[in-house]
Amino acid sequence: MNKTPFFWDNYSDQPSVIKDKSYKKAMRKKYIFDYFYMLFSSIFILPFSIIFMKLFKGNNHKISNRDLIGIGVNLDKGSSQQDLVEELGVKNLIIRMPLWDIKNIDLYVDFAKSFNNTSNKNILLNIMQDREHIEDKKLLENHLDLIFSKFSSFVFEYQIATTINRAKWGFFSVKEYLNFYKIAQNLRDCKYKDLKLLGPSIIDFEYYYNVRAMFNFSNIKYDKLSALLYVDRRGKPTNTQYGIFDTKNKIDLLFSLCKLSPKVNNEIYITEVNWPISNTSPYAPTSEKECISNELYTKYMCEYLKIVKNSKKIKRVYWHQLIAPGYGLVDNRNEKIVKLPQFYKFKELINEN
Repeated sequence: MNKTPFFWDNYSDQPSVIKDKSYKKAMRKKYIFDYFYMLFSSIFILPFSIIFMKLFKGNNHKISNRDLIGIGVNLDKGSSQQDLVEELGVKNLIIRMPLWDIKNIDLYVDFAKSFNNTSNKNILLNIMQDREHIEDKKLLENHLDLIFSKFSSFVFEYQIATTINRAKWGFFSVKEYLNFYKIAQNLRDCKYKDLKLLGPSIIDFEYYYNVRAMFNFSNIKYDKLSALLYVDRRGKPTNTQYGIFDTKNKIDLLFSLCKLSPKVNNEIYITEVNWPISNTSPYAPTSEKECISNELYTKYMCEYLKIVKNSKKIKRVYWHQLIAPGYGLVDNRNEKIVKLPQFYKFKELINEN
């Protein structure tokens, strides 16, 4: 990832904002027609989806919290995570596999396998992109083939890229993402037919990107839809955006898009959500203005997960993530493992029906 103008921020576990504004402007200009396509398709499809969103009902089957809720774990967060996962009782894990660190793939394989030592876990592998793999399609195909071959005996779900509507993550248009996803889909269809692929991994309430990714003429289909549905900048989950869109209505609209789109079935995974924690800079992923106390974090986490469950429209939701001083359940600064109040509440929630 650390190739100009893209740099990784080890504190917040995400890329830094691109500082080369001329490069970013030039790349977006290159795909100006894709932005027009997104605009015009959204003008038609989003109002239509809003009108119908309350008519589409979710699944009536009861789902337990243990089946619904998952947690993110990372190779670079250390070996304490296995015991912490067992203590929580969580069985659904999402693990990051950065394409730019492909030389260390065996470490990621061993890390993923280590969680199955005591009980089998459902693992979703989050394949994270970089600009080199977006531009070099043959390199992408070769490395995806390597990942699938190494993991496919025990990992059956793969999120193909992440946060595609943020330039700092490498994509400058949805068209670029569709081409990226198509390579993964073609490879899966040819050699790894049992695997399930997730996309398009839009972050926040920017559903015009969803429209572009879900209503198009590309020969792609998502086995399940992945979304990074953060609501942290609004404060509590019941706060609204654009007047009416609280967390519940955001889920309803996303589900409506799924029902109307020919590119995906009705299974939705929220693969990232959290709140930033006060007084943890530079580890917090946002400014201090959006940060909250651990007590509020715990409260909002409970409210968010309750809304998700009651909607009956979300198949799984992954909390991001287990260890992260600025936004997680555990603080590992100063080489000490400190379980925050939200850790214990998360454990409680996992063990509820």
